[in-house]
Amino acid sequence: MKRDIFQGLADPTRRAILVLLTTQAMTPNALAEKFDTTRQAVSKHIKILKECELVGQRKTGREIYYHFKADKMKEIDHWLEQFRKHWDDRFDQLDQVLSNLKTKKR
Repeated sequence: MKRDIFQGLADPTRRAILVLLTTQAMTPNALAEKFDTTRQAVSKHIKILKECELVGQRKTGREIYYHFKADKMKEIDHWLEQFRKHWDDRFDQLDQVLSNLKTKKR
């Protein structure tokens, strides 16, 4: 089942897992040690992150290592771009207002 990327980011634990995976691939046990929760709970979060295609897995011997898939985050970047443009326009307008006020004071 494929999930929407924002479902993966909706939970703070899943976001924290992604942050950990940005620096290195980790096993579910190694990830679970970083949280005050069970390995099963972490595995459920990993499952959702996999369904969102935010993490990938690689099997090495008997261990499965999960890694962050940075390319998938581009979807979020593209979605946020529309808001960046909006805020850039708003800040440009604010700069203009402040500049006009500064000119009037002189």
